Amino acid sequence: MQHPGGAPLPPPHLPGSAGAWAEHQARSIPSGPQRPPAPTGPPPPPQGAPTGPPPPQQGAPAGWGGNRQAARPETTGQATGHIQLPTGNPVALPTPPPGTAAPDVAHTAVAVLLIGPAGAGKTSVARHWADIRRVPTAHISLDDVREWVRAGFADPQQGWNDHSEAQYRLARRTCGFAARNFLANGISCILDDAVFPDRPVVGLGGWKRHVGPGLLPVVLLPGLEIVLERNAQRSGNRRLTDEEVARIHGRMAGWYSSGLPIIDNSQHDVATTARMLDEVVARSLASPPAW
Repeated sequence: MQHPGGAPLPPPHLPGSAGAWAEHQARSIPSGPQRPPAPTGPPPPPQGAPTGPPPPQQGAPAGWGGNRQAARPETTGQATGHIQLPTGNPVALPTPPPGTAAPDVAHTAVAVLLIGPAGAGKTSVARHWADIRRVPTAHISLDDVREWVRAGFADPQQGWNDHSEAQYRLARRTCGFAARNFLANGISCILDDAVFPDRPVVGLGGWKRHVGPGLLPVVLLPGLEIVLERNAQRSGNRRLTDEEVARIHGRMAGWYSSGLPIIDNSQHDVATTARMLDEVVARSLASPPAW
C-alpha cells in the first residue's frame, strides 16, 4: 500500500523487521551530494534572554496541539454550532422594531406547528412548504422522530398506554429542542403532529412548553371522506383502521372553536395548500393567535 505522498508505509512491528526496514530505507536514498536540511524553526534566543511559550507552528490553526479545547467552543455549555443557545429560553414571537411593518413571512425565521388528523396531508404539506421557502427551513415530523426507536417501539396502534405516551412525550421534547436549535441558528422549521384539542396538557400545551410562545399553530382539517381515502394509501404502522381515523377526525372538530387558524384542504393539492399555509402564517405573524 502506498502513502498519499508516494512513500511506502512502514511494515508492522515484527521481531527482526527493524534491520530490514533500515536496509530498505538506505537503498531508497539517492546517492550523490545532498543539500543540508533547511532550518525547521527560529534560532534559539541569546543566552539570558527571557523565554516564553513557543509560537504556534506555521500553517497550524490556533488551538491545535495542547490547546484544542480553546478551538472547540461547541463542546462547552449549551453551544450548538456557532450559536450559543440561551439556557431554558423559549422561542418568542419575532417582533419588528418600532415604526416598521409586521415581519415578512418570506424572510423571517418562524416555527410552525401543523396540526391535523391522520390522512390530513400534514407531512406532505409541511415538507413542500419547507422546500419552497426563501429562507432555510427544516421539516420536523413527530412520527419520524418517534420511529427512531427501533427495538421496543411502542406502537400506538397496539393501544395507547403509559409506554407509548412516554415515547410520545420524549419525541415531542426532542422535536422541541430541535426547533429551538434551528431557530437559534437562523433556520425556520415546521413541525407536524396530530394534536387533540381535548388534551391540551399533552398536546398543544406540551409543544408550547418545549418550543415557546413563538410557535405558530395551524390546523389542517379536510373532510372525513378525504382522510379515509388518504389513509387507505398508507402502509405499515402509519395506516390506521377506518374506525380509528373516523374517531380521530371527530375529536379534531374541537379545533373549530379554538380560535386557531384552520385550513380545509379537501379540494386543494399540496402546492395550493402550502400557499394557503404561507398566507395563514403571515396573518399569524401580524396578529398572533391566543393559545
